[in-house]
Amino acid sequence: MPLFFLIPLFTGFITGYFLNKKNDEIAYIAGVFTAVTLILSLILAPWQIQLGLLVFVLFGSNKLLRKIY
Repeated sequence: MPLFFLIPLFTGFITGYFLNKKNDEIAYIAGVFTAVTLILSLILAPWQIQLGLLVFVLFGSNKLLRKIY
């Protein structure tokens, strides 16, 4: 399973980490860049990882809904 989908994800997180303490507009741009790379990495991820993430989200949201109500 190729792991090339992790390259934009780590690039976005590293950029967001380094620019997290800035109060300039560049910090907001870095946050948007990180969100876009997260979505891009999820699109490029192999189907096994996408399926595992889907199952995790479905069961996690189900437990959260039971806890709230």
